[in-house]
Amino acid sequence: MSLKLRLVSIALVLPMLLMVALVLIALPLHRDTHEARLEAELTRAATLIEPMLLSALRANDAPALAAHARRLLDLPEIKAAAILDADDALRAEAGRLVEDASLEPRPGRVRQKDGQWRMTYPLARAGGGRLVMDVDASGILLQHYRQLAGAGLLLALVAGILGLATMTTYRRLKRPLEEVDATLARLARGEPVSSLPPSPPELPPLASHANALALQLQQTRDEMQHQVAQATAELEESMETVEIQNMQLDLAHRHAVKANRAKSEFLASMSHEIRTPLNGIVGFCRLLGRSSLNARQQEWLTHVDRACDNLLLLVNDVLDYSRLETGRLELERMPVQMVELVDEVLALQAPMAQQKALELVGMVYDDVPPVLHGDPMRIRQLLTNLVDNAVKFTERGEVLVRVTVEESEPTHVTLGVSVSDTGIGLSNEHKQHLFDAFHQAAPSHSREFGGSGLGLSICRQLVEQMGGEIGVESEPNRGSTFAFTLPLAGDIESERPPELRLAGETILLEEPHPGTRRALRHLLRRWGARPLPADTPAAPTPSLVMISLGAPPYSPERLRHWEQRLAELPCPALLLCTASPLDFPDLALPRGGEMLAKPLARGTLAEAVERLLETGGNDALASPAEGPTSALDAGLRLLAVDDNATNRRLMGELLTGPGMDITLVSSGEEALTVGRRRHFDLVLMDIRMPDMDGIEATRELRHLSDAWRRTPIIAVTAHALEGERRRLMASGLDDVLTKPLDIDHLSKLLTHHLGDAPAHLSSTPPAPAPGEPSRLPVVDLALGTRLAGGREPLAQRLLEQLVDSLDEMEDTICRARADEDDEALLDAIHGLNGACRYCGAPRLGLTAETLETHLRTRGREAMAPLLEELLHAMAELRQWREASASDPYPSSTTKATANSFSSDNDR
Repeated sequence: MSLKLRLVSIALVLPMLLMVALVLIALPLHRDTHEARLEAELTRAATLIEPMLLSALRANDAPALAAHARRLLDLPEIKAAAILDADDALRAEAGRLVEDASLEPRPGRVRQKDGQWRMTYPLARAGGGRLVMDVDASGILLQHYRQLAGAGLLLALVAGILGLATMTTYRRLKRPLEEVDATLARLARGEPVSSLPPSPPELPPLASHANALALQLQQTRDEMQHQVAQATAELEESMETVEIQNMQLDLAHRHAVKANRAKSEFLASMSHEIRTPLNGIVGFCRLLGRSSLNARQQEWLTHVDRACDNLLLLVNDVLDYSRLETGRLELERMPVQMVELVDEVLALQAPMAQQKALELVGMVYDDVPPVLHGDPMRIRQLLTNLVDNAVKFTERGEVLVRVTVEESEPTHVTLGVSVSDTGIGLSNEHKQHLFDAFHQAAPSHSREFGGSGLGLSICRQLVEQMGGEIGVESEPNRGSTFAFTLPLAGDIESERPPELRLAGETILLEEPHPGTRRALRHLLRRWGARPLPADTPAAPTPSLVMISLGAPPYSPERLRHWEQRLAELPCPALLLCTASPLDFPDLALPRGGEMLAKPLARGTLAEAVERLLETGGNDALASPAEGPTSALDAGLRLLAVDDNATNRRLMGELLTGPGMDITLVSSGEEALTVGRRRHFDLVLMDIRMPDMDGIEATRELRHLSDAWRRTPIIAVTAHALEGERRRLMASGLDDVLTKPLDIDHLSKLLTHHLGDAPAHLSSTPPAPAPGEPSRLPVVDLALGTRLAGGREPLAQRLLEQLVDSLDEMEDTICRARADEDDEALLDAIHGLNGACRYCGAPRLGLTAETLETHLRTRGREAMAPLLEELLHAMAELRQWREASASDPYPSSTTKATANSFSSDNDR
């Protein structure tokens, strides 16, 4: 409520209300007093005339009664009077009573309307008579109204006086209050104020208090400004100190980053530097393996070769770790087929799992799109590390790989990949540091199981760089499950077509392992077959029986049991063995069939099932001695691509045999021309070729048809370090074969990609007689014969072709060196290295391989000291040719003569 309203309420409204209340109380009392006085006067007049009225009534003197009644009219208020007897008979009347007036015998006055009374006075001595008078009391009412009007005028006058006094007082108080309010508002805004004049005496000393407040605030403000200035100065000093510390921290951080980068670069550099002498060691070991060694020396060489492989794995892990740590590892975006990738990883880990009789099962769920986009090489590295660890730390049981869809969007899919095993497990303490670099669950694991402790750290960084997460669930002695998420680009709407379409054929399945049994049953149903357990009672005649033989060793009793079972079968049998093809049992298949090694690749299984269902086992080998049915019996078509005529000729000689159809071409363009006309089962592709290299030719072949997309294409190169191998695998090639062609390695590759290898590739020539030359010979025809698959005439022809090409190769090398053309120089030395890989020229071959290694890893400056040695080795080979041309010798003495030439030349 405002001050003005409060003053009006207190000074005007409240007094007026009191006065109105007083008037309303006093005026009715005053009116009642006048009416009582008039009634008393009339009663007194009636009392005075009562004796005379009684006498006249007793005398029945009507005139006298009338006269007495008229005397009452002398009073101005009485307008009429009447005398009635006890019987209410009118005896006398003066004036005229109101006609409608009540004549009831009610003593006292009775008010009528408009200020008229009816007053009755009883005449007690007359025996009940009474005097009735009409009284005009309007004068009293008029006087009452006059008093009301006077009171109203008085109240109005008093209200005016009070209102004037109130407004005057309000105006007197308003201005100083407004000044104080404005001053306080300016003080609140922090504005300067002037001193206020003294307040009126009606008010407290507000002005003086406001002036004191303003003075105090000014002092406080001055003091605060002083403190703020002081604090600002201190803060500026602190900021300068903090800035100096930040600069020091920044410098320290830069030094730390620089040191970390230097450390990572040192690791990468050392990895390359260690790899270079390792390649030399590996090269010497390979060349030494070609020479004559006794059994003990061959065993030592095997240990050295195994140690070199382990050291190369460690160097590769350190190099990957340093790249990840420095953020220099770039992810590629290429098509990823999870089914083929999982099958490939399991196939690589199959030998170790087969040795331990472990069940290795891959399950890629049906909702996983057929083609995704990511980095297949890094995903393969992830799976390889996890599966390798699972197999390494599991002695019995199983290793399961599952790939499911965790989340899906129109253009992106998040896969959930898990690798479960039944191995030694991990405790909670070990799980906390499991993904740290150079850390293993237990200190003894590095000695017992090997490894550097970098694999899981690399896996974690790779998964995080690809946008996923990795974790582990494990309990001691109850196995482990490593799981990670993998965000990839892909279309979730696209469905993976089944690898095979069947028409409801009944297939009996006998697989004791639950995981493999569920996976096979699901695959067969997806393909349209009707899988039933082998012990199903009253089962219909099956079209095929799938039986798991387990892992070797197979006892004679168990083999006899299987032979009896197979003899009783009415259909072909597909036997599944947890072993390599070399360890397959010798079982007869009377109704035909095949043997497949576990783990099973989907494509291989689908082709085998389709082949057996189509032929019904009729094309299977009928004789037990012939062993399991081979896919090569129908004839294997191979395409060999190499720009070097010597290499082509050697590959043709080595591969030619029963069931082999070999086509040799000299360039990538020629391979495309042949590939458009005809499809091949496998391609051996040289990498470094003029015009179109092997990688480009592989990509063009993949685009020819769907069949070519599934065709294995194997890179053949004379120089395949781990980084080069990864690059080739990421470029679309399926495997890498290093020159010189190792018959055992080639046989394993054919078995891996085609299910079997020709029998003539498995026959190895007899070992050479032991010998210990003091230095690698210039010519070793025994080594050349072994490289040529035991064909001595072929080895001589290859050596002659090499010697004939030396002049041209030397001119090319010298010209590229003079022109400082590193690419041409590398091509020339690579070609020479490849040509030496197939010939018995160990000294020139080792020199060319070492020279190529130095050129690739260190550049042209590092190869300069070895170039003279290379030219010297080429000259020695020419001298051998001249000596052998002047004094020919039979093939039986070739080795001795060659070694003698080497020794004489060395002396």
